[in-house]
Amino acid sequence: MLPALSLVPGEYAVCRLSPAQPLPGWATVGELFSVTRTPDELSVVCAAGQVPADVRHTPGWAALKLHGPFDFALTGILAGVLNPLHAAGVGIFALSTYDTDYVLVQAAQLAQAASALMAAGYTVLAD
Repeated sequence: MLPALSLVPGEYAVCRLSPAQPLPGWATVGELFSVTRTPDELSVVCAAGQVPADVRHTPGWAALKLHGPFDFALTGILAGVLNPLHAAGVGIFALSTYDTDYVLVQAAQLAQAASALMAAGYTVLAD
């Protein structure tokens, strides 16, 4: 059985900061945020309205939550969602947590993404 997806309310932004930059307070405010530090960058996903104008970012993302939790032994959960989006020409930004996955799509492509997922047999819930 395919997992259901639901739209997480709000507009999100994907931000790129210097890898040495301290974690800014605005990055960890809101219902959904994600922070990843690597030797190359500090990447932040957060509510678009939180991001200062001088920060390199791409706003306009909508977040879809896959309803988990998913056992680590299961394979292909995220690929099953991404393949129909790829076929429909919808770009994504994926986030994974311990229990589930989130797929961000540009808000302008949200209807296209939902149609592609429903055509592939997924249930896409409004909230």
